[in-house]
Amino acid sequence: MSAATEKSAPIGETVASAYRTIGNEIAGLQLMSEAFAGALGATFAAVVDLMRAARGRVVISGIGKSGHIGSKMAATFASTGTPAFFVHASEASHGDLGMITTDDVVLALSWSGESSELASVIAYTRRFAVPLVAITSSAASTLGRAADHVLELPRAEEACPHGLAPTTSTTMQLALGDALAIALLEARGFTALDFRIYHPGGKLGASLKLIRDVMHGNDRMPLVDIATPMGEALLAMTAKGFGVVGVRDGDGRLIGIVTDGDLRRHLSPDLIYLKVEEVMTANPKTLRPDTLVGTAIDMMNRKGITSIFAVDDDHRPVGFVHMHDLVRIGAV
Repeated sequence: MSAATEKSAPIGETVASAYRTIGNEIAGLQLMSEAFAGALGATFAAVVDLMRAARGRVVISGIGKSGHIGSKMAATFASTGTPAFFVHASEASHGDLGMITTDDVVLALSWSGESSELASVIAYTRRFAVPLVAITSSAASTLGRAADHVLELPRAEEACPHGLAPTTSTTMQLALGDALAIALLEARGFTALDFRIYHPGGKLGASLKLIRDVMHGNDRMPLVDIATPMGEALLAMTAKGFGVVGVRDGDGRLIGIVTDGDLRRHLSPDLIYLKVEEVMTANPKTLRPDTLVGTAIDMMNRKGITSIFAVDDDHRPVGFVHMHDLVRIGAV
């Protein structure tokens, strides 16, 4: 049948297929969640302790779809403070076993537990007493029997209608890997600032910068004193080019801000003769210079503002950030 005459499946059938797939995978995750109330939970805790105490790295190995999941696990571990890398099971017996040391912990993935390609990894860890953790659906399998710890996942129906393509099973493996990574992250007290070290690039890296890294300081801050007439305040707003001006009291503390909205609300022929304190919005939103850019963006979006002052412990302004600055560094 040519492409021109071939008919696509009705939308209803296609969406029903998606529902079945997602439903099967949700059911698998539910089974795994329930298993944590039993032996899986106890073993999980022991494995987290083992990995946290390791002097080396977490080495993950697998083949096929489990190998792809293992590669993602290694990336997640590494980005959240647990040194890790992936060794392909087929490459292990061709020299990559040399990457594994006795200070490491090996995490081997095989749904059946009978992947022959893992034989060399199993043998190597047993010979040199390298801790071996198995992620499998069969503790009685070759891999399960050889491992020091078995994270045995409950058998669940694959989303594939033929029960052949790894779907539900790989979703469960992936979720377990994420659970291990987050448990380790929390056990180590890994913070967003630590996360920043491993993610300096892209939008994520930009959102993990600190406000102090992007704010305008010193003479670039749009500021006037509380006794300033609005005529002079307007000149300050224009000179700095941000469309706002902060107002300080006699001790240098930020007590207000004048925005375009404030100008519209007080628009009259007498505006320039008013005192700035008569026009300003008192007690404006502020943040600290050590605030994450991502946190600042969230705050600005929630409050519906496009600029904000950074203040010190005495509420004196030390910097100013406009949304355009955050766009410029790629955080928005």
